[in-house]
Amino acid sequence: MSQSFHEIVRHHIVRGKYRDAVRPILVNNWEATYFDFDDVKMDNLAACAKDLGIELMVLDDGWFGKREDDNSSLGDWVVNMEKLKGGLQGVAESAHKRGLKFGLWFEPEMVSVDSDLYRAHPDWVLRAPSYPVSFGRHQLVLDLSRADVRDYLVDAVCKILDTAPIDYVKWDFNRHLTDAFSGKLPPERQGEVRTRFVLGLYDILERITQTHPDILFESCSGGGGRFDAGILYYMPQTWTSDDTDAICRLSIQSGTSMVFPPITMGAHVSVTPNHQVGRVTPMQTRAFAAMMGCYGYEMDITRMSEAEKAEVRSHIALYKKIRPTMQLGRFYRLLTPFAGKGNETAWEFVAEDGKEIVLVYFKTLATPATELRTLKLAHLDADSEYEVAAYYPAKGLSHDGAANKSLSLAGESFFGDELMYSGIEVPKIDTDFAAYMWVFHRK
Repeated sequence: MSQSFHEIVRHHIVRGKYRDAVRPILVNNWEATYFDFDDVKMDNLAACAKDLGIELMVLDDGWFGKREDDNSSLGDWVVNMEKLKGGLQGVAESAHKRGLKFGLWFEPEMVSVDSDLYRAHPDWVLRAPSYPVSFGRHQLVLDLSRADVRDYLVDAVCKILDTAPIDYVKWDFNRHLTDAFSGKLPPERQGEVRTRFVLGLYDILERITQTHPDILFESCSGGGGRFDAGILYYMPQTWTSDDTDAICRLSIQSGTSMVFPPITMGAHVSVTPNHQVGRVTPMQTRAFAAMMGCYGYEMDITRMSEAEKAEVRSHIALYKKIRPTMQLGRFYRLLTPFAGKGNETAWEFVAEDGKEIVLVYFKTLATPATELRTLKLAHLDADSEYEVAAYYPAKGLSHDGAANKSLSLAGESFFGDELMYSGIEVPKIDTDFAAYMWVFHRK
């Protein structure tokens, strides 16, 4: 079922320049700076991103109006020149001169009460007549069923896209759709508002994406709030969840993969302790979980130690090698966190031509005197020979080091039927949040 859905989404719903293209490795400044940034901080972020091998730098919320927190300025899509002295052009130039692409965050469907737009058009919001408005994240939702609202948004967004060299857009939607009443429709037609809102959104996205075909658009609504086939028709990838904790992501991404292929999922490495759940996990575990989708970093990379930077460079170099397999290949869930005690996850990625296989295994919590796990791969050529080209064991194991070399299988070869029906054993695990990776090449 999943293979059918993945085929339909990848080849018959997603469209445009990026449908069959690998996606860039990005860094987003949100968890690095939140609203507290300027030209200097963004330039430092770009320099560090270049050093690590990152390909795209994204400027998130706070670049417009008088936006110093989430209480104002949504709807006023004009650059805050006090914060960014060189404007968006300056930030984009900082990225481009280092060979990076530049991306920008928008939340066009929303408006703040403290904004020039709301003061000029208070009737443009969705609101129930004779009742106080209800807020989410201190903001209201614009009435996209109205043509005048849609025209304003298209003009405002396109003006920004046409005056600065922007390669990527993150399109956010940070609250629930409530008070779904339109001032333009009579009482007997208010039941149409939710449907007309979504059709209005599709109209906006069609007009913007078709006039800017070279921009990579990513949808976001706290992550999974808007992860659907309709939005993927306009934007080829979606931020999978604001929960960036690697262990939570094993369930989130496995569940999303039931219908949607990995190339549609935004998946980033974040700092530890994680900002959402406070969990501390190894960098390798965070990286291997994020490699399942459109890979990136959601953390302040400029504050990492030299040892952490070296590890990040190695992860990025690895991902660039296996990215076509991870993003464009076939994906199989061998073990899911929904089965048994929910303590194990295993994913298999098979290149389009079948010449490379990436196997990733996670064990959330170590358990004493546990039986060894045997991983049986799927959908290989039974008569072909597969060499273990690379092996990345979990960090912090008691056998890590010289003894681990005898368990790595690196350089050994197996026939497809052996890998599928006998499988390979995962070495003993005595650390929490363990992650392994094997890369096989078909001879």
